[in-house]
Amino acid sequence: MEETPNAIPTTIKGTIPSWINGSFLRNGPGKFEFGEDRYTHWFDGMALMHRFHICEGNVTYSSRFLRSDSFVQNSERNRIVVSEFGTLAMPDPCKNIFARFFSRFQIPSMCATTDNASVNFVKYKGDYYVSTETNYMRRIDPQSLETKEKVDWSQFIAVNSATAHPHYDREGASYNMGNSYGKGGFFYNIIRVPPPKEKEAKEDTVDLSGAEVICSIRASEPRKPSYYHSFVMSENYIVFIEQPIKLDLMRFMLYRILGKSFHQVMSWEPQYETIFHLVNRHTGKESEVRYRAAPMFTLHQINAFENDGFLVMDMCCGDDGAVIADFTLENLRKGPGKELDEFYNALCRNLPRRYVLPLSVDQHTPLDQNLVTLHYCAATATMTGPGEVYLTHEELHNDELLQYGGLEFPQINYAHYNGRNYRYFYSCGFGHVFADSLLKMDVHTKELKVWRHPGLFPSEPVFVAAPNATEEDDGVVMSVIITPREEKSTFLLVLDAKTFTELGRAEVPVNIPYGTHGVFNEMG
Repeated sequence: MEETPNAIPTTIKGTIPSWINGSFLRNGPGKFEFGEDRYTHWFDGMALMHRFHICEGNVTYSSRFLRSDSFVQNSERNRIVVSEFGTLAMPDPCKNIFARFFSRFQIPSMCATTDNASVNFVKYKGDYYVSTETNYMRRIDPQSLETKEKVDWSQFIAVNSATAHPHYDREGASYNMGNSYGKGGFFYNIIRVPPPKEKEAKEDTVDLSGAEVICSIRASEPRKPSYYHSFVMSENYIVFIEQPIKLDLMRFMLYRILGKSFHQVMSWEPQYETIFHLVNRHTGKESEVRYRAAPMFTLHQINAFENDGFLVMDMCCGDDGAVIADFTLENLRKGPGKELDEFYNALCRNLPRRYVLPLSVDQHTPLDQNLVTLHYCAATATMTGPGEVYLTHEELHNDELLQYGGLEFPQINYAHYNGRNYRYFYSCGFGHVFADSLLKMDVHTKELKVWRHPGLFPSEPVFVAAPNATEEDDGVVMSVIITPREEKSTFLLVLDAKTFTELGRAEVPVNIPYGTHGVFNEMG
């Protein structure tokens, strides 16, 4: 792909509501080769940031590659010199054979990781950053997409990584999770970054002051901690899901000697159960109750809320965590037809599930009976022993969803309903390897509304509330639609969130790659 640093006009078809005023920011991989070197995995591509600026019914488009250290060093040498998730950087071919051999035995620091922040746009204290899953972020100008400072989480708090999916409370504080490890073991840490101070002049510089670890959760298997992509937050609780996608730390330390990339030290190990760690986000105290469930994996949470002494958690789940390693570029570039169909049919389907945690469990709680008394929930929770509760999930869908192949990239009316009882979520339906539909799910009735057209491949939908909205789905849903059958015809789609019908589209006269996540930056 090529970047489009100067904003260009788009062609509007239909109507873009005049009340939408802001920028739809998207992130994702956009460059997969340097010179003769090629990346192995889709996650490895260099971050390409996109901005659809919407004002008074008009839309302009711009994009820029993130000027990360990884991008700059690869560009200067015209080869891949920084390892990524699925691609190991090879020794410099200009070195002699002995230097190349011994470079294999220079064990890299576990913190010496890429700053190719290609996953999401995140916000801390009013500033936008792009983020991946290492200890590095990059501050970004959301207007120009200019790359600013490189930020190392470990310089502010004692963590070695952080997710690209923070949560935000209604006071403006941000929450995230990151790992730490040392002589004391391996820990999953809950991070809190306070809101910006009111009436204080904002300097144009990184500000993560006041960031703190509010809880450290010890890994149940210290030599095989779990991989995670996101976490659960309600109004009063954070839940960390320790799932059986495991990282082999010994292999990780030796991955360069073994010639392994990071994704090759991850393994799906369903002999381990799923553990839900419940933490009070105000006090940082972890519950002594151990909530367990059958092995599953989850990348993205939908929502969580408290009701009548229970914590209800909705998330996209699958039964085979090995799927993450399957998204290699070799697989994704298979030609249409039998080969690609076989790859898709071998993939695990992710489906929405509901788990319910009883919050009042003590020595008087009866054993071996369902503790969930919410009339609208089929999920169960059973106390199996002192401080041990076993969960079974409710399928948050009916058979209609199966014809759309499962779903991922869930989004809600986050500003008004995150952590609260809600009714609707929006997602991509995966009828093939890449999303080929947009879905609106009613979690009360499990009924779907669908936008689907052959040859059109939507990205993660983002909800934007209408001004003075009175109902949860008063607003629009936006998605970037990829059109691989036609050159330079990608468009920004705007749907009425209530009816899920098209209001308008903004056609972009350049090619845009399939991305990952995005946010809407509302303008005053």
